[in-house]
Amino acid sequence: MIDISTIPATEPLRIIIGAGDQRWPGWIPTCRETLDLLRPDDWERSFGHRRVDALLCEHVWEHLTETEGRAAARLCYRYLKPGGYLRCAVPDANFPDPSYQRIARIGGPGPKNHPASDHKIVYDYRRFAKVFVQAGFSVDLLEYCDEQGRFHYHQWSPDQGPVYRSLLQDHRNQEGKLVFVSLIIDARNPD
Repeated sequence: MIDISTIPATEPLRIIIGAGDQRWPGWIPTCRETLDLLRPDDWERSFGHRRVDALLCEHVWEHLTETEGRAAARLCYRYLKPGGYLRCAVPDANFPDPSYQRIARIGGPGPKNHPASDHKIVYDYRRFAKVFVQAGFSVDLLEYCDEQGRFHYHQWSPDQGPVYRSLLQDHRNQEGKLVFVSLIIDARNPD
């Protein structure tokens, strides 16, 4: 359970799911022990009747099966305010770099200090968007590679949810060369 009692109802409630070492100003970091994506009781105890303005989740969904990912999307939808959003990033199945795919694959070694041995799925943009559309979200693709491996970037603001493993924020992406990217979406509660 996370304690949101100190956050006035007039202030936005912004939660990082599976934060690990991530800390961003204005965002409340959580880990599986404090807010499990798959446990409705965790969400109910943490938020009760209060709804969340924004959720941020970077490289977590690939650790769930697709069925679990769909259940997690429904739970996120239930606790987001109308107009609220979930910014979610995962490894991209269409990124055409073989070393990236070796790291990101199901059961892969992962990058240094981030084991991927428990990856259960590697999403392409169509399959990932569908998980959230079926939960009731409208989905905007922010960064992704298409079936030909071409990278697509749609202007987005880190102020609304920073994603480190992205075109603009990952230190490995320099001088126009993409080394590490994510498939990034904004899933909005349209109600």
